[in-house]
Amino acid sequence: MMTLAKQHLKTYFGYDTFREGQQQAIERVLAGQDTLIVMPTGGGKSLCYQVPALVLEGTTIVISPLISLMKDQVDMLVASGIRAAFINSSQSYEEVQDVMYGVRSGQIKLLYIAPERLENEAFCTELMNIHVPLIAIDEAHCISQWGHDFRPSYRGIQKILRLWQQRPTIIALTATATPAVCDDIRSILAISDDNTFITGFARDNLHFSVQSAVSKDMFVKQFIKNNQAESGIIYASTRKTVESVYDMLQKMGVKTAKYHGGMGEEDRTYEQNRFLRDEVQVMVATNAFGMGINKTNVRFVIHYQMPRNMESYYQEAGRAGRDGLPSECILLYASSDEQTQRFLIDQALDRSRIPLELTKLQQMVDYCHTENCLQSYIIKYFGEEEAVNCKRCSNCADERPKEDVTEQAQKVLSCVVRMGQKFGKTITAQVLAGSRNKKVTEFGFERLPTYGILKPMSAKDIANFIEFLIAEKLLAVSNGQFPTIYVAERGKEVLMGNSQVVRRKHVEQRVTTENDPLFEQLRTIRKTIATQEGVPPFVVFSDKTLQDMCAKRPQNATEFLAVSGVGESKLEKYGDAFLTAINAFVQQ
Repeated sequence: MMTLAKQHLKTYFGYDTFREGQQQAIERVLAGQDTLIVMPTGGGKSLCYQVPALVLEGTTIVISPLISLMKDQVDMLVASGIRAAFINSSQSYEEVQDVMYGVRSGQIKLLYIAPERLENEAFCTELMNIHVPLIAIDEAHCISQWGHDFRPSYRGIQKILRLWQQRPTIIALTATATPAVCDDIRSILAISDDNTFITGFARDNLHFSVQSAVSKDMFVKQFIKNNQAESGIIYASTRKTVESVYDMLQKMGVKTAKYHGGMGEEDRTYEQNRFLRDEVQVMVATNAFGMGINKTNVRFVIHYQMPRNMESYYQEAGRAGRDGLPSECILLYASSDEQTQRFLIDQALDRSRIPLELTKLQQMVDYCHTENCLQSYIIKYFGEEEAVNCKRCSNCADERPKEDVTEQAQKVLSCVVRMGQKFGKTITAQVLAGSRNKKVTEFGFERLPTYGILKPMSAKDIANFIEFLIAEKLLAVSNGQFPTIYVAERGKEVLMGNSQVVRRKHVEQRVTTENDPLFEQLRTIRKTIATQEGVPPFVVFSDKTLQDMCAKRPQNATEFLAVSGVGESKLEKYGDAFLTAINAFVQQ
């Protein structure tokens, strides 16, 4: 049978050999053994059931969660000369009957259906009279209550397995499954550990980065300008943000498509096809877009806002570089992203899943604050404990020296304990910064010995430090509408002086402006602009901002925005004049 499988691999798909994990999985399936496949996006999961479907007599049923996914799969199979079809809610009664006639007459080798179709008794009765040797469950994490995209309709799969006297072989496939999800899938479908194939989650061609101290709009504008020939996806959490980013890129003259749940199905299909046909450069979308989209030349995926969980992030980021070429996966983080996701989680109909979703959200926040290898963080999340640094991500490339922050960490941990370990990150940061906030005084926190103990730092910087301690597992976060922080086991070791804490040094370049020729040039430019606008020079930029320009010497708009005291409005109004002067000075 494997000889025939290899012949079909070459004849229909054009490949000479199977990839890692594919041959072993196909051998088990052809031997009639139920199998679980966990492969990263672009790893070739589909072949693990498509090739056996060609070898086995009868019609293989593929359970797939999205209409767009099954349509793309069927289109690719038909283009390869394979008889495939789908049944979903977009079809008329007559169209469904035509497909079923093809199935009954043995013309269809692969039939794609949505899980909801299994709730139709008449359809299930019809399936009883069809020879089905294999059932492929795509996006199998949907069957697990621990998965990020649990769909109750997937549980109906267990029911149809009893339709036939000879039970079909099962193959379950997913790209994003934690150990807990894998255990759940195996338990529900009675798949043995020996028949589980996990080929690894690392994608060596992807460069991961988290950007947290940038203007998101300016970063996107600059990135798109620098990558005008490359195709990419920008994900946003809300329809409103999708529309905003779409309008911004349209005004720049970038060929852009958009996709979100507020659009009609016809419009979404039209926009999706424009992107797939390379008629536009960028797709701006919510997470409604992308599942099953096999566009191989996506060179970058930018997350304009932090996703809800690691599974969604890796699935979406993994749409970059499916052809194996180097590609960028960039997450633009702001603390407000967490509040957006908490709001969306709170809208969930299934209230019982909220604690799980909040735990997953915190793990996503930790990713944005870790100083360890980003790819290593991801694959450890999915259960690969022997992860090694990728040497490519933004953290691995960060050459800033590390400094001992044990004392600051102990001060934070001590403050959390003295506050009773029942308050959130924001008020804890305010107490440490010595804020006179009404809430701080209401609880009498100004009387604590830890009040104002980190006063040289701003409340924002302290909040970021707290997030770092959470990511390092020194602090933990409770679930709930109002999450609180408490000292974790590792944090107790630090409090007792048994463990050290190190962090990347925040390099703050201090320069003296005395007799600094660049500073004098910038002052002259400032004076000219101020005279033209009829305002005092400090209204344009303060001396402190000019000093920071001298220290950082920004070379482009994105770097100019990182200068203290520079916002988007002032960048637009004054950026060119100052950047020109700085660039000319640097090149002298």
